[in-house]
Amino acid sequence: MRRKKNYVEFEDDHGITRKYFHHSNGGGLVESSAVVDPTAFVDASAYVDPGARVHHGAHIARGAWIDQGAVIGPAARVGEHAHVGPGAVVAGRAVVGARANIGAKARIADSARLLADDVVAEGATVEEDRHIRAA
Repeated sequence: MRRKKNYVEFEDDHGITRKYFHHSNGGGLVESSAVVDPTAFVDASAYVDPGARVHHGAHIARGAWIDQGAVIGPAARVGEHAHVGPGAVVAGRAVVGARANIGAKARIADSARLLADDVVAEGATVEEDRHIRAA
């Protein structure tokens, strides 16, 4: 009897085949080297890429993409179809609106709020009062 595989394979931009597993809470696809807390919710249509970390109580909404090495803090919320760039950090209790785009190595402060369609440049910092500052 043949066993059904419990992962999906994708080839990245460098020709490396990566294995993505369905997260137990929400069913989103999580690459095998990413660390996602079991209490975090990852929607079935969301992706968490290699080396990313999603902490306890975080919520990753429909169609969101957590890029390589990004960190989503405890209780943070990432909206629908938002993109958190490589190495970006979204601190605990921060909220990222739908379709927001957070550039690589950006930092979103604890309890900050980004609106739908907001764009945060690469390396920028968003303070709690939503002030955007170049790195």
